[in-house]
Amino acid sequence: MVNTSKSAIACVILIFAFAVNAANAQEPLSLTYLTEPIQIDGLSDESGWQRIKPLPLIMYKPIYKGEPTERTEIRIAYDTDYFYCSARCYDTDTSGIRVNSLYRDRSSKDDKFGIILDTFNDKKTALSFWTTPAGIRGDEAVFNDGKSENKNWDTYWDVATIQNEKGWFVEMRIPFSSLSFQDEAGRVTMGLIAYRNIARKNERVVFPDLSPERGIDTPSRAHPIVLNQVYSQKPVYFTLYAIGGLEQTPTLNDTRIAYHLENELARNVGLDIKYNITSNLTLDTTFNPDFAQAEADDQQVNLSRFSLFFPEKRQFFQERSGIFAFNFIERARLFHSRRIGIQDDEQTPIIGGARLVGRIGDWDLGFLDMQTARKEDIPSENFGVLRLRRQVLNPYSYAGVMVTNRIDEEGTYNFAYGLDGIFRVFKKEYLTLKWGQTFEEQAVQEQPSNFVDTAMFLAELTRRTDVGFDYELVAARRGKDFSPGLGYTKRKDFTQLQWGARYDWLMKKGTSIRQVSPLQFKGFVVLRNEDSSVESAQLDYDIDIEWKSGAVVTLDLQMDYEDLTKDEEFPKDTMVPPGSYTTFEAKGKFDMPSRKLFRADFDWAFGGFYDGWRLECGVKPTWNVSRHLEMSSEYEVNVIRFPERNQGFNAHVVRLRTRAAVNTHISLNAFVQYNSANDRFSTNIRFRYNFREGNDLWLVYNENLNTDREDKVPRKLLTRGRTVLLKYTNTFGI
Repeated sequence: MVNTSKSAIACVILIFAFAVNAANAQEPLSLTYLTEPIQIDGLSDESGWQRIKPLPLIMYKPIYKGEPTERTEIRIAYDTDYFYCSARCYDTDTSGIRVNSLYRDRSSKDDKFGIILDTFNDKKTALSFWTTPAGIRGDEAVFNDGKSENKNWDTYWDVATIQNEKGWFVEMRIPFSSLSFQDEAGRVTMGLIAYRNIARKNERVVFPDLSPERGIDTPSRAHPIVLNQVYSQKPVYFTLYAIGGLEQTPTLNDTRIAYHLENELARNVGLDIKYNITSNLTLDTTFNPDFAQAEADDQQVNLSRFSLFFPEKRQFFQERSGIFAFNFIERARLFHSRRIGIQDDEQTPIIGGARLVGRIGDWDLGFLDMQTARKEDIPSENFGVLRLRRQVLNPYSYAGVMVTNRIDEEGTYNFAYGLDGIFRVFKKEYLTLKWGQTFEEQAVQEQPSNFVDTAMFLAELTRRTDVGFDYELVAARRGKDFSPGLGYTKRKDFTQLQWGARYDWLMKKGTSIRQVSPLQFKGFVVLRNEDSSVESAQLDYDIDIEWKSGAVVTLDLQMDYEDLTKDEEFPKDTMVPPGSYTTFEAKGKFDMPSRKLFRADFDWAFGGFYDGWRLECGVKPTWNVSRHLEMSSEYEVNVIRFPERNQGFNAHVVRLRTRAAVNTHISLNAFVQYNSANDRFSTNIRFRYNFREGNDLWLVYNENLNTDREDKVPRKLLTRGRTVLLKYTNTFGI
């Protein structure tokens, strides 16, 4: 009887979900097929453009459905090989048009025109393309319906812009070979969002009519468009690279009483091949890959009890990386590509590998296999990942499976699988369910692991909106033997309950404030599975205010509880003894309007820290000196004291970034960091000459310095190691 009632309730929910989605269906927009050539010069003055009706635009911000202050005409078209966009961005004050940067993927709050394409029309993933009046190309991948994005994704496309006394004008041309999509006898359905930003006014106009209840980069809200006579294209791209340079590494001499610099010439060649098997399935292979041009990681001060998380920045792992996402809670995930070729902060050479991503029928497919070489005592390993998912119930829901495997040359293995689903049960309510389990070769144990001990589970119910009332309810559990060899986790053997509720008011005309969030409550409790005792807990209350100018102020009041079962070590020989600690902390943040040429963000925190106290202050100034030069810096200091034990330390982190560009082809990025917690000073300088798309010359200089070496025996060298590398890449297609 109970099962029958549950089935009836489930059927009612499904019927209601189908009804809601049917009511929200939009009539597809048929785009114009161009029969004459378009010259990509920014002018959009060909007769083919003039016959196309501009998209109807509405103001998204600062006032939803307010009167746009400047005229904008956006037109979309296509032909057999390309997707075209043009925008006429008129401006009554052309001196106010913002162009602060010539660096790729860096808008620096410039004026901007962009489109977002849900190429599979799957309501959850999209590709974003944008440009500025300087003709900068920016592209990124969006997944999980805008909740996640990959700003490091790049592909091939063209853009041209021009400025005159009437405003600025742009034309984009995106090859269909750079887009993954699904055609049915030449008919393709995608989702489209188009927008223009006017930086000095913090103004955005958009198509279609998108309310501010969520951001614009949400594929589920894109307007469907239809293209005809577009068929699968199968180009093959070859990218050859050659690298040479010098690597210097501190090494103990034969007597082991002093260090000397060991010089080694770096020289290498490699090849990447990209083949579009179909219009919606791409195979990438790499042989002897090198990631010399990847940006250095940000230095961090670890004030938690857990290992730090660093994002993936290597280009090969970026394309459609969203399909491989399988995340639980607190950044725990079944797959994290940084586990490939990086072990204990030590890079191991990658021999080669392959990635297959796209769609087969109704299924999204992601497959990755990589092989590393032996490096000293680190054995050669093979890494494999398979990801499948598909829409279920409605266009906004999916279910999927992931399998990972890691095995070394000695036969040691780690195998994991996961099952997940995200279900839109009402208009804004989403239910997420995830299960993962791992198996690995282990030493003989007194008691073998049971089924639950090797698994991790997540259940989450959320309301997705940025305006009005929203909430989240989360329950997660990780067993003591759950250990994803290709993933990342912080805590072990725990159950976590998490909750949050918020109400946002979108202010109307007549006030300088755009949005107020005065009611934000959230918290969590973490229980040890072995005895259900509380390991950690937190209660949090936030107030957020956003002005129409773009300025933001936040205030955060927080209570934390931590129960330590052993000594916890921190920098500078500081230690916290076992015990239970309840602390209170206040935090604040102020972000200046991002449209300013000189702007700064400020944040602070003060309160208890275990049995002591902590004061944190941070400032992040940015100055766009001109479109050729942007300078930014970050300074963060943590002052921590434990008066009863007469212990404490100061931790300073300084980051200095300089982005310079002569034009859109020649650029320099210098990144200098200092972290007093680990006495490390690092420099990462990257010069790039982009001859054309896919053809680059890189000059890279990296060095790490020791800032505390006087009392070391043997005395360390000033440098921890340095490299100077020259890399040339060339891409050609057939």
